[in-house]
This record gives sequence, C-alpha cells and structure tokens, in this order.
Amino acid sequence: MSEAGALLHAILAGQIDGEDEARFHLDAALALEVDPLDYCAARFGLGQERVMERAAQWAGLVFVPRVPKALPGSPVIERIEQLGTVRTIRARLFDREVIYSAPRFSEFIRLRRHGWRNPEFRRNFCVAPEAAIRAELVAASEEALLTEARHRLFRRWPRASGHVDLPKSSRIAFAAVLLGLLLLAVLAPLLAAPVFLPFVWAILAIPAVLRLWAAIGPRRAVDAVPPLSDAELPVYTILLPLRDEAQMVRQLVNAVRAIDYPPEKLEVLFLVEQSSPETVAAVNAELHDPRFELLVVPDAMPRTKPKAMNFALPFVRGDFLVVYDAEDIPEPRQARLAASLFAQRPEVVCLQAELVIDNAHENWLTALFAGEYAGQFGLMLPLLARLRLPMPLGGTSNHFRVSALREIGGWDPFNVTEDADLGVRLARRGMVTDTLESRTGEEAPVTFHSWLHQRTRWMKGWMQTYIVHTSRPFELLQDLGWRGFLAFQIYVGSMILSAPLHTFFVLSLVVSAAFPSRPMDAWDMASIAIFLVGYGGPAALVVAGLLRQRRPDLIAWQLLLPVYWVLYSLAGMRALWELLTKPYFWAKTAHGQTRLTRGARPLGAPVQLE
Repeated sequence: MSEAGALLHAILAGQIDGEDEARFHLDAALALEVDPLDYCAARFGLGQERVMERAAQWAGLVFVPRVPKALPGSPVIERIEQLGTVRTIRARLFDREVIYSAPRFSEFIRLRRHGWRNPEFRRNFCVAPEAAIRAELVAASEEALLTEARHRLFRRWPRASGHVDLPKSSRIAFAAVLLGLLLLAVLAPLLAAPVFLPFVWAILAIPAVLRLWAAIGPRRAVDAVPPLSDAELPVYTILLPLRDEAQMVRQLVNAVRAIDYPPEKLEVLFLVEQSSPETVAAVNAELHDPRFELLVVPDAMPRTKPKAMNFALPFVRGDFLVVYDAEDIPEPRQARLAASLFAQRPEVVCLQAELVIDNAHENWLTALFAGEYAGQFGLMLPLLARLRLPMPLGGTSNHFRVSALREIGGWDPFNVTEDADLGVRLARRGMVTDTLESRTGEEAPVTFHSWLHQRTRWMKGWMQTYIVHTSRPFELLQDLGWRGFLAFQIYVGSMILSAPLHTFFVLSLVVSAAFPSRPMDAWDMASIAIFLVGYGGPAALVVAGLLRQRRPDLIAWQLLLPVYWVLYSLAGMRALWELLTKPYFWAKTAHGQTRLTRGARPLGAPVQLE
C-alpha cells in the first residue's frame, strides 16, 4: 500500500477496508480539491482533533489536543491579515524549543520520513489541531487583533471612519439642521408656503417617487445561474456574531447544518463576546461538528457587532464570506447560488440576499415590519442595484468577496448600522453590489419595546453614515458622481427624514384644517398633494412587495402605516438624542421572542439554479 493510502487507512481505521477504498477516498478528495484530512474530518464526522491524532500516531509524532496558553516565545505576528494561514508556532518549553504544528496531509508523509531519521526532531515536534493553533494565536495576539479590529478602517481609509469623522460638533450641527427641517415642515402650510413647500416637496415627495418607481416600474428578469459543481465550489466562510443569545444557538446550528454546500469547503465561525459565558457554553456544546469553530471576542470597547467581525476577519480562510444573525434561517442553497453567481460575474463583490419576515402573523407590529421588509429587500434594493446606485446593505445575509472586504478596511466598528455604511463605501470605491434571488427568514420584534430599541439603533446608524460620508461633500461627489451623490442624499437622507417629516407635516395639515384662517388656495392643494404622494409611494412599495411574496393576507394591516410612521418618528427622535449623548452605544435586539414556529412558512419561490 502506498504511504498516502496507508495514512488514509490509519485515519479511517474501522470505517474503510483495504487499499481500494483508501484510493477511492483519496481520489474523491483530489476531485474536490480539498486536503484529505479535511475530507475525512467532514465526510466521516471524525472532527479535526481525531483526524490529527490518528495521523500523528501513524507518523510517529506526539499529539497534543491543546497548545499551552501564553507560551514563552510565542510569535509576534507582523501582518495580522496572515493569521488565517498560520499553522505552526515555535515556543520554548523548559529547556528546549518546541514546534506545535497542524500539518497538511502530504506534510505528514514527509514528517514521518524525517522523524524516523531524526529522533531529536520527533522529541521537539508536536502535532496539534488547527483550532488549538488558532486559539494560541488569539491569546498571543489579542491586543494586536483588537487594535486592528478598531482601527483597520481608519488606517485604510482615514476619512471614512465613524470614530474620527463623527466629532461632537458635526453631530450637533446635524441635529440642528434636522430639527430645523422638521420645523419648516410644520410651518410650511401655515407660513410662506411658496418658499417652504418646494423644500418639503424635495425632501418628502422625491424619495416617495423613487419608491413608487420601485413598486410599479419594470423589474429585471432573473436569469438562471449555472451552478458550480462541488469540485468547482470555493471555500466559503460563514460568520455568526452572537452576544447574550444562548437560546438561539440550537436553531442557528440547525439552519447552518441545512446549508447545501460541501462540508469540507464550509468554514463556520461563531463569534461570541467574552461577556456572554452562557452563549460561549452553548456554542461549545455544538463544536463536535467539524465545520464549526468558536472565536471568543475579548470584552473591549466598542461593544459592537462590526468590531467582533473585524476581530475575526484575519482568520477567515474562505474566498467568500456571508454574515448571518442569530435568528436567521437562510434558504439551504443560498451559499451555492452566491458562489455560482460570483463565478459568473467577476465584477460583483457583494450580493445581498432578500430578508423575509417569517413571524409576520404574530401581531400588527410584525405584519407592518414584514411589509416594510417586503418592499425594501424585494423591490427597492434590486432597483438601486439595477441602476448602479449606492445600496445600503441589510445587516445580514450579505455575501462578500473576502479580498474586496479586506481592501476597503472591513466594517466600521464605531457605526451601529455597519451594513449601510459598508454599502456606501463599496459604491465610493466603484465596487459592484447586487441582489441575490435567495431568501433568509428573519424574526421581527414582537413587542413595541424591542422594536423601538432596534429602530433607534438603525436610525442612529443611518445618521452616523450620513454625517461621515457628507462631511467632505466634494470627495463624496467625486467618488460617486452626480447620480450616485444625489441618490445617496435622496435615499439615505429619506430614511432619516421621511417618517418624522410625515408625522410633523400631517400634524400641520390637521392644525390647518381644524383652525382655518383663510379659504383653501393652490398652496393648500399642493400641501395635500405632497401628503398623498409622500404616503402613496411608500405604501405602494409595501403593497407591491407583499404581493410579490404572495402574502396578500398582510395587506389589510398596512392601513396602520400612518401609525407605524408616527412610531418611526419617535425612534428617530430617540436616535437623535443618542447620537448626541452616546453615539456608539449598541442596543442589542432580543431574539427568540416569537411564539410562532420559525421556518414553518415557505419563504417563496425556489432558488433559480439550472
């Protein structure tokens, strides 16, 4: 039997018979273009630790399941982004230098030959699982990793960081302008209508027209994507940032295990804050799956999701990466579809999957939330992508080329809606973002308290994004061009202004009608027209989105949209106050509150693979 066959036979002891089966599995790993060690760990459920232990025993080498913590002489990593490729650590143990390594399959064969010729080498060489090597690298490089997580964006792009470009003076100026515009909206129908109403029209009606276009305009035909074979598929990384969400781990694990992707090409990184010991314990209980790995993020400011993802970015091995939140249930073939689309369209660096609320029938608030998502992710973002305009991403189910993500500095750890900011930065660098015809089930907040906290954070993050990117308007104009610049002002600005403007403008119309001081004139009619268009565009987008998802049963609830926008206004005012007083505070959304069975309702049409 060949050495390669003998090694594989030793690893799969008791599970295969003879050289022919060993050769079959070696050929299978070669066809998939994966290391046979990863193949055995994933396909036979052995896990990395057992595979490494058996390979080390065959090679006559010492195996250790854990690398001793804080080893003297542990390496100082000069380039943090290379940590994901490090598989060997040299350190002094008592009176000798010891090498801790996670060799690849072919290396075990060479090490066996070398070890038998050099007994001293065997004495000073220890085989350890890759996860153990990585854990020691995290321990040895914790401060450097935290520094990089906080400041990578600033070093790559100094004038696009929420930490630097969000001084208190800018926040106060933004608040003054925003409150001034709201005051104008109230006074417009009462005082100097010819002066004020055109401004209100520009701020309120133009975004509504854009939404109306998304609702009733032509839609892009969805072409079938030729699927990549298992051998052609690249390594794909899934990031799962968690904090205080132990109750969600089992559901999330089940959702990830349902993903249709070769297991030896799937890297699943759970990113759990050190301050969440219950969540750490819940994830540890699931690490018997060889695809799963836990990275514990040190408890340090800012305590945000983007900081945790930046902390993990140097360890990512995949060519592509997707982020899922704790409550997400993606369609099983989403990663395969994304990889196939990336291969077909090399100019695309980011794909946003459609987010669908699957507990919409819980109460009136979840029904309105579902309508909002149906319009936003089903129609509005595809329009922006089709027009090649800046596209604020959703906070989850966004797929990236890892090389592009690293090039632009990763996520902004000081922005509490890092997704919106990242979408704008991609556009500013001329990188193409598109939407993905695949859906992810999401859980809407079921209580007003939870909804208000989440929406306050979102509104504050949009404000942060707007301030940072407009702090140097001429640079923004140069990066985006006139079309992109105006689209950014209209779309991102409208996400901040629309709901409070609706509320205050409606209040002014009610006051005017209740206390008429003069006969109705053309300007009063113009005010009513602004009101109708301002409500009509967003409402049409919601209804069209629900019809597209075949959910007409939720349309009746949308009659409460005026109430929803009043609540939105309340969240906007709280966000403005937080922007001034605690701009980097991350209000965590509580998940797992629904009383409905998640995943019970189909998310829509099947993925378009040939």
